[in-house]
Amino acid sequence: MPEIDMTHVDPETRKLAKSGLPLARLGYGAAALALLAATGVLEGYELFLASSILSYAIAAMGLNVLMGYNGQISLGHGAFFAIGAYAAAICIDRFAVPFALTPIIAGVVGMAAGWLIGKPALRLEGVYLALATFGLAIATPTVLRSDLFSEWTGGVQGLFLLINPAPEWAGLDLDQSIYLAVVGYFLLFAFLTLRLVRGLNGKGWIATRDNPIAARAMGFDVTRAKTRAFVFSVLACSVGGALQAVAVQFVAPDSFPFFLSISLFTAVVVGGLCSPLIGPLLGAVFIVMVPNVTEEIWQGGSWAVYGGVIIAIMAIQPRGLAGMLGWAKEKLTIHTNK
Repeated sequence: MPEIDMTHVDPETRKLAKSGLPLARLGYGAAALALLAATGVLEGYELFLASSILSYAIAAMGLNVLMGYNGQISLGHGAFFAIGAYAAAICIDRFAVPFALTPIIAGVVGMAAGWLIGKPALRLEGVYLALATFGLAIATPTVLRSDLFSEWTGGVQGLFLLINPAPEWAGLDLDQSIYLAVVGYFLLFAFLTLRLVRGLNGKGWIATRDNPIAARAMGFDVTRAKTRAFVFSVLACSVGGALQAVAVQFVAPDSFPFFLSISLFTAVVVGGLCSPLIGPLLGAVFIVMVPNVTEEIWQGGSWAVYGGVIIAIMAIQPRGLAGMLGWAKEKLTIHTNK
């Protein structure tokens, strides 16, 4: 998008442009307060659903950076979601690490795995990278079931997690403690994602996506830009997986099938590519809530309804749910200004 030359616009336009950033920050602050206030409103299963949605939204933020801003297609990020979940589970089960700290460890483990896998994989592009990550997603459940690692992973049975709530003086039960931890990490990744996509890294990713040859000519290191995008996406997926494991309090190989990678892919595309926050959040709501709703509509045929909803959304608005929201906001603004 071209920058506006503020020296050649009228004072009212200049005032509105300058006020845009504070207004946006005010909106982000209000949203953060609403998420925190939900701790006292929601309870039990509702808090679990909210925690799941935010966990998947964190993973979708990272994948959105890779696919939307860097133009790389991945069909295997469910594997990194699983790596993060198992890293958190092992930390809790074997080393009694406080659950709120396990996403940090999971993120480090995930980034290391992402760097090792991403370095050779990113020599590929387009469908070739998608196929390579597809193989990773297929192999991961089998590796987790393997007897070679069963001492740590629990094999086919998985691991049940004993998670302690916050101290009694905090006045929070276990569900509230987990939810607040998830909200904290969600806000952190929202901040990081916005800083990255609006900064030099974001410009490098977009330039690499749109025209790698021109990006090299402008001095961007295309390989480094791709690696950074891949590693950040893996970091976000690993942290999201760790938080989901904490919320469910259980991990098993069957919890991370190949379909999980497709679900994350769906969250990014249906939510809206290149929408750094709203898109991943709406996409996460979609993949968590819609299957439950469609099962109530048509038992035994829920996935047919689910697929039909996806087709309808893409047919109506290729930019996904975030695009629909933007279109509605634009129409409302035009209507109110008449």
